Amino acid sequence: MKALVYDGVETLGYRDVPMAVAAADQELIRIEASGICGSDMHAYLGHDARRPAPLILGHEAAGVIEGGARDGTRVTINPLVSCGTCQACLSGRENLCPERMIISMPPREGAFAQYVAMRPENLVTVPEDVPLEKAALAEPLAVSWHAARLGIEALHPGGRQTALVLGGGAIGLAAALALQAQGIEDVTIAEPNDSRRAFLAEHCGQRVVAAGTGAFGLVVDAVGYAATRQVASALAEPGGVILHIGLGEDLGGLDIRRMTLQEITFIGTYTYTAQDFRDTCAAIFDGRLGALDWTETRPLAVGAQAFAALRSGAVAAPKIILSPWA
Repeated sequence: MKALVYDGVETLGYRDVPMAVAAADQELIRIEASGICGSDMHAYLGHDARRPAPLILGHEAAGVIEGGARDGTRVTINPLVSCGTCQACLSGRENLCPERMIISMPPREGAFAQYVAMRPENLVTVPEDVPLEKAALAEPLAVSWHAARLGIEALHPGGRQTALVLGGGAIGLAAALALQAQGIEDVTIAEPNDSRRAFLAEHCGQRVVAAGTGAFGLVVDAVGYAATRQVASALAEPGGVILHIGLGEDLGGLDIRRMTLQEITFIGTYTYTAQDFRDTCAAIFDGRLGALDWTETRPLAVGAQAFAALRSGAVAAPKIILSPWA
């Protein structure tokens, strides 16, 4: 099969690799759409020790089951694999399982390939009227759905029902959509890139500014740099909530004194629970997350050029979807 392989810093190769083989407890999925995630970009830049070269990246995928009793079933993939028996798994917090793994991290190859194998419990059936390019957005949307749910649960009833999202990439836009779908109507996205800001405003109908000002009940850091954490801890209102999703860099930025004196809650959020993933899929299928027409599709064969374009900031769309069969 063909795959896009991470070979080293800013180096990707499109070539033949061994065919994916489904174990007895797995399904074989023919991948039709696979999105480029920020974590894929971190690996591409050499910033993720969890993803050493050579490795097939990609974990935001949808496709069609080949073979077996469910042959031909259209599915989207929950790429997070947990043990199913630990306290975290048994309490419905699979994302905190100490044995958790995600495809695109060794020993599991990712979905920038024509085929991947996955357990049936990690697959959600996609209705015939939902394009697989939209279904492939379930993973990044679930990341933000999970964060939005935790933030709304933590928000004091007397707090302002307003939100600022730092970063207008796929996770930031997904956070805005998830917050709106879960009842927070007053959402602003702060995005410094001019073309992306225009795209979010004109194509996605979002309120977008170049830089956030004021005070907000919820602040979502979808970037995760010291500079954005500094903004988050400055703009969360007293008693407000900071949701930290981005993994740009590890240290710095938070104003711990202000957060302590103003009782600002900080929540680190990682991926999603299995229920969050299913709930996100339901919201995609019934339209609560909008048209989801803000992606750009390119052939997997030119995936290296897509990564380079993202690296240079030349892509206005929040998400590039790679097609292995184009």
